[in-house]
Amino acid sequence: MSAKPSQTQRIGVLSTGMYVPPKVLTNKDLERMVDTSDDWITSRTGIKERHIAEPGTATSDLALPAAEEALKRAGIAPKDLDLLITATTTPDMLFPSVSCLVQQKLGATSAACFDISAACSGSIYAIITAQQFLQGGRYRNALVVGAEVLSSFVDWTDRTTCVLFGDGAGACVLGPVSRGGIIGTDMGSDGTQSGLLFMPGGGSKYPPSYQSVDQRLHYLQMSGSDLFKVAVRRMADSAKRVIEQAGLKVDDVKLVIPHQANIRIVEAVAKFADLPMEKVFVNLDKYGNTSAASNLIALHEAAQTGAIKPGDRVVLVAFGAGLTWGSVLLEWS
Repeated sequence: MSAKPSQTQRIGVLSTGMYVPPKVLTNKDLERMVDTSDDWITSRTGIKERHIAEPGTATSDLALPAAEEALKRAGIAPKDLDLLITATTTPDMLFPSVSCLVQQKLGATSAACFDISAACSGSIYAIITAQQFLQGGRYRNALVVGAEVLSSFVDWTDRTTCVLFGDGAGACVLGPVSRGGIIGTDMGSDGTQSGLLFMPGGGSKYPPSYQSVDQRLHYLQMSGSDLFKVAVRRMADSAKRVIEQAGLKVDDVKLVIPHQANIRIVEAVAKFADLPMEKVFVNLDKYGNTSAASNLIALHEAAQTGAIKPGDRVVLVAFGAGLTWGSVLLEWS
């Protein structure tokens, strides 16, 4: 479903932040772990390295410094934060939410907190959700965090998936802006194809047991080729829809920041959305697929490197397990 934001209260991104763990796992390192090669990984995914959290590191541990940076850049003290939403598929535990754990670590005692589970689309869903609360005037500001420790759920003996994923966190603060801000949004889901990307173990259907561990149910499972076809179409359609909905054309957009899944998906999305690659931001070579953190890490880097400037129109677009997809069109303010 697509929607135009109300004109009574413009909501925009006030600041961004990010954090990745210091340990870097290169393709050369992976050559010593599984039957693969740097050339094979690079040519098929565009990934050269990824950041990996040390054992015992929780998702909230990565989320905290990203959140602190975003709040500092926005000039908002944690005690003055109204709303905190974390997008993740790798929570510290089933409950309480990562958002509540980050709230405690931040000292954001006045914030309402909850998590969103939409896999790689999570940050897009969280931004759109926060926008709705802010437009209604119920809250003055919101912190959106996308954070993942995917290395904890990757099967490091499966060369088709372990080369893809990395750990990290991105964050942004949303609030009222006098001009620009969120121009349009789009979200969609297709639960009939949930079997293309999932992790069967750990929930109520297959709770942790000796049997579930022996059957390796606590690792993510993916049908890569089938997922590729759906991801490309859904992301391209969503990006085009959110641009058209605002009465704009591709030429009016300065930069598209897609979910950093792999370079073949990114290039195919650009082709189907009639986007020249020079308008597409790519940083997956350094981080791999960080799922819900992906778009926000890329947005932060695009802002900090000057790839986007005030007045530029930017599209964030993502696709993830569920299946889910979504996009946000911003005028950078």
